[in-house]
Amino acid sequence: MSLQWSSELEIGIPVIDSQHQRIVEYIAKVEMAHQHHSQEELLEVLDELVDYTLSHFAFEESLMEEAGYPFIKAHQKVHALFTRRVDSYHQQAKAGADITDELTHTLKAWLVNHIKHDDRDYGDVVKANMEEATKRVKSRKAGWMSRLFG
Repeated sequence: MSLQWSSELEIGIPVIDSQHQRIVEYIAKVEMAHQHHSQEELLEVLDELVDYTLSHFAFEESLMEEAGYPFIKAHQKVHALFTRRVDSYHQQAKAGADITDELTHTLKAWLVNHIKHDDRDYGDVVKANMEEATKRVKSRKAGWMSRLFG
């Protein structure tokens, strides 16, 4: 059964939710490659998934760091462990092993669990920091406008 994006997977930070939705789409592409019995397609999708996930993790971690999220180190360890796990699947696939069933199960279970637990834990801290940053920017703009036209 294919993983479908739903509001249950949202953490309330639109840019992160959008990135998570894209990861769900990559998982669907992994399943599609399996249905096509295409090792070449699988390897291509895995390359894209790994690249995208690494950039997503880096972005997510930068938001946590900026917000002063106290459990960032633990979250980074979870990301690193997952990255190593997917890299292992990637290496097995490059060697010709059929890892798609196990890989898709792992990706789905990990992503849902990670979003619902680990990512939701940092959500409020990051949202509050983003809202504060937006207020600071608006305040600076208002100050600039009043100096210019005041």
